[in-house]
Amino acid sequence: MYLFARPSKTLAASLLALACCVAAQAADSTKTVPPKTWIDPETGHRIVRLTDEPGSASLYFNENAYTANDKEMVYTTPHGISVLDLQTFKSRPVVTGRVRIIIAGHKTQNVFYTKFEGDPTSPRDVENMKSALYETDVDSGVTRKLADLPRRANVAAINADETLAGGTYIEGNGEDYGGNRSAQSHPLDQPANKGQMMEQRLAAHLPLVLFTINLKTGEQKTLLHSTDWVNHLLFSPTDPTVLMYCHEGPWQKVDRIWTIRTDGTQNTLIHKRTMEMEIAGHEFWSHDGRTIWYDLQTPKGEDFFVAGYNLDTHKRTWYHLQRNEWSIHFNVSPDGSLFCGDGGDPGQVAHAPDGEWLYLFHPQLIKNSGVSDPSLIVPGVFHAEKLVNMSKHNYHLEPNVNFTPDQKWIVFRSNMFGDTYAFAVEVAKANGTGTENSARR
Repeated sequence: MYLFARPSKTLAASLLALACCVAAQAADSTKTVPPKTWIDPETGHRIVRLTDEPGSASLYFNENAYTANDKEMVYTTPHGISVLDLQTFKSRPVVTGRVRIIIAGHKTQNVFYTKFEGDPTSPRDVENMKSALYETDVDSGVTRKLADLPRRANVAAINADETLAGGTYIEGNGEDYGGNRSAQSHPLDQPANKGQMMEQRLAAHLPLVLFTINLKTGEQKTLLHSTDWVNHLLFSPTDPTVLMYCHEGPWQKVDRIWTIRTDGTQNTLIHKRTMEMEIAGHEFWSHDGRTIWYDLQTPKGEDFFVAGYNLDTHKRTWYHLQRNEWSIHFNVSPDGSLFCGDGGDPGQVAHAPDGEWLYLFHPQLIKNSGVSDPSLIVPGVFHAEKLVNMSKHNYHLEPNVNFTPDQKWIVFRSNMFGDTYAFAVEVAKANGTGTENSARR
């Protein structure tokens, strides 16, 4: 991801600092090229390196990376956006330049992104945020500018039928803090000062607009005015009129997960906290658009669930998991039968002593659980299978797991060899004789 959709008064300085960080990292890289494929000796699962460019990465865990025909995956590189053939694992560049990817379209072969159109070293251009929304067909290469964006806008979502984009912008000149990433060693990593930044941004109560843009006419529509910090927009993958968003900030201080209709109605809280220090977040859609899944802890760092809310039935499902199985991000397979997680190191919220693994989860509902009203919460449990030993991965970079459309692979990003690349682990265990490179790192 690039910075240009996150404006602040310090953004010009941050862009220069970031360029220096990237150059320094390139110079200091171990230059270790990961093997193209190997079998993890501790799990028996095959791993393949999907990308060849140091600094390349798969998308954020809940952003659609797969083209509408399910045959290709878009990913980011230091030079732009590339696309990978999921059968041959061959890739090619499709967008060149400093851009911020949004998603691959659900309807067409287009990838959507924003581009900063000013001079990143010019304080005036940075302050005015001359950015625009684009789409590029990954097969034909045809590119179209869709809309100029409002000043200080962050467009983060495209709806299911590719008629609307969703975004936010801050009114006025207040510091948004999110643009100051001077303590961040690499543009893909989490900033060292993230906790402080989130506290500052939440307390700022900056006036903010949640809006949509019609991708055919350019018409802008305001859905919500707020002084809360609205972030992480994500349209339903099937219903083009439903937008999920979050009230951002330290999770124990916010009721985070919300949905709203694109006509501005039915602004709805999905999960209401019921105890001190309860947290819920890192929300994502099921592929059929019926369920919103999320990380739930009751309270923070003590009891761990992947919880789901069905928008049709209003039924809730809570799958319990162990401390070591908690993951920064979870995801669900296209048919809803499996989940996955990217684990976490001991410094994460779970403080797991042995959590540095990629996991496959087999969900099981608990019958006759004694719940007085199973229509309110349906209990379940995850049975975990370890896929990849991530002990050499630096979790300042979040792996961001997701299933491929055929459910045979789980894609993730990792720096286990020094530089960041995109990888995939096979869901089924390898059946070979071990002739592949089985030496992990």
